[in-house]
Amino acid sequence: MRPLVASSEARHASAADQVGADKSFNSAAARVLRECGDLLEQQQANPFRSNAYRRAAETLETLNVDAREILREAGPSGLIALPGIGSGLASAIAEIARTGRLSRLDRLRGSADPEMLFRTVPGIGPELARRFHDELNLETLEALEVAAHDGTLAGLRGIGSRRLAVIRTGLASMLGRLRAGERLPTNLREPSVDVLLDVDREYREAAAARRLPVIAPRRFNPESKAWLPILHTSRANWHFTALYSNTARAHELGRTRDWVVIYFHGDDHREGQRTVVTETHGPQRGQRVVRGRETAA
Repeated sequence: MRPLVASSEARHASAADQVGADKSFNSAAARVLRECGDLLEQQQANPFRSNAYRRAAETLETLNVDAREILREAGPSGLIALPGIGSGLASAIAEIARTGRLSRLDRLRGSADPEMLFRTVPGIGPELARRFHDELNLETLEALEVAAHDGTLAGLRGIGSRRLAVIRTGLASMLGRLRAGERLPTNLREPSVDVLLDVDREYREAAAARRLPVIAPRRFNPESKAWLPILHTSRANWHFTALYSNTARAHELGRTRDWVVIYFHGDDHREGQRTVVTETHGPQRGQRVVRGRETAA
């Protein structure tokens, strides 16, 4: 591919352009990825994870073509063909190109705002974004995409078949699936319930013993105090990040020290999310359960 020469037609006043205003997009995106790696290291994550972000940053810095041109011509698969960039990191670079920021970095900094993220999806306004976050405990576009395909959103008041189709199409485009010709699997691979519950146990025990680093969440934290423990851990080929839920609903019900949000990904860095809670009704009352997988073996 030839080096990109930006023209007035090719450029537009987006957040992505603002990210690359002082340097090239590749350098700006590499800086974002490298900060992810640095924060993961500071938060005691597996070195594999922090080094993966750094390797991807190095790849971007050595390219002689703007990574956005690769995305335009070949989609995320064009980035995956590069050294050190898997599907998850290609999705991260695409998010930076599209929005000028990276939601994973916001989460590591404690500045994540899922509601604003969801409002960037066609068909989702402020009220729906709030309900997706507070009622369904969704935090990421990937988790929202799963909910859009597994029946969770279809059963929600205000979500008709037409709006659901718009949301699915918007998510597919935003996550690069249409461009790459990728289809969402019918059954997304994710860790077993036993593994998720074990991560939940490790997190709550370590948090109670004050063995974990803490971050200062932006939401519901007017004094900007660092209080939210964060855990990075691994099981086999799975990598996890766990935090107490900081949703409005969790605060309203006094569950900020009970509900645990667990993000996970395999070696391809494609992220999923589940929430573990103490069940308050039925035969599992008093037990820790994974929301949405209560009946899973």
